[in-house]
Amino acid sequence: TQALVVVTLGSSDDAQEFDVITGGDKYKSFMLHYNFPNFSTGEVGRYGSTGRREIGHGALAERSVAEVLPAEYPYTVRVTSEILGSNGSSSMATVCGTSLALMDAGIPVSDAVVGISVGLVTGQNKREFLVDILGSEDHYGDMDFKVSGTSKGITGFQLDLKIAGLDIEGMYQAMLLNKAARSKIRAIMNACLDKPRAELSKFAPQMCALKINPDKIGALIGPGGKNIRGIQDSTGAQISVEDDGTVKIFTPDGEAMAKAKYLVESCTGEVEVGGIYNGVVKTVKDFGAFVEILPGQEGMVHISELSDARVDKVEDICKVGENITVKVVGIDDRGRIRLSRKAALKEL
Repeated sequence: TQALVVVTLGSSDDAQEFDVITGGDKYKSFMLHYNFPNFSTGEVGRYGSTGRREIGHGALAERSVAEVLPAEYPYTVRVTSEILGSNGSSSMATVCGTSLALMDAGIPVSDAVVGISVGLVTGQNKREFLVDILGSEDHYGDMDFKVSGTSKGITGFQLDLKIAGLDIEGMYQAMLLNKAARSKIRAIMNACLDKPRAELSKFAPQMCALKINPDKIGALIGPGGKNIRGIQDSTGAQISVEDDGTVKIFTPDGEAMAKAKYLVESCTGEVEVGGIYNGVVKTVKDFGAFVEILPGQEGMVHISELSDARVDKVEDICKVGENITVKVVGIDDRGRIRLSRKAALKEL
């Protein structure tokens, strides 16, 4: 049995959303999809929609692994298990593969999860338990008892029986055999990777969370979403804004993250008296120039504040569209910002 397990990380916008009519979680940020193609058992056939067996095996593996994931994690995690060959419990191979894949991706899981199946063959007044059953042993046998867990306990199990039932003694014996087998598998897995990697995979998206003044949410989004769409289009970022002012930024790499973070902070930043800004000239008048120092926030530089020397025309110093370095020298009670170019030049 072989399983190719792939972990994909996405932003919180990629979480699965539910219509919670009767209550429960509205979003699901961890998903495990199990695929069992025909070629895994040497057969041919048409590809259709996901079958009940695949859904059930995926759900068993997902619930078995979900217990070791961090309670609060900013990423949406999707695991895909592609079964390449099957002659045994592919769902338990999925559990083991998922555990290793999550650690390899740098996701801080609390422990490794290991799974294996135990079978049973019964006869007249006799029974034999089988560990890690093959496909034929599953077909002709009387039980398929899948158990997965960590070094501290069990996280999931599924019991399929073809006989009337299993007594307590039989259950206890099967659990002991399963525990011993899981310990052996865990040792092999730990020899490969015994803890999550210290850093996320270099192929994972970058994530950053900022806190802004909730009153600035409108400035970040802009009219009709113009500002936030502009940031996303120019950086390739995904940005989500929550009502409490939490801004989550997801980008494909560090360079895009730095740019997106700068643009978000520029949109939502507070103008500080004494601060020096590199602004853009928006309007030129006879008495001075209006300069945008932060997105949506303009101040005026009086002609007398453009230079220590006499200035006859504002256009001699700056023109519309040019960058200009200015210092905030004051903000009046109406929120109007006074700027000075000559004061800024003295401090540079």
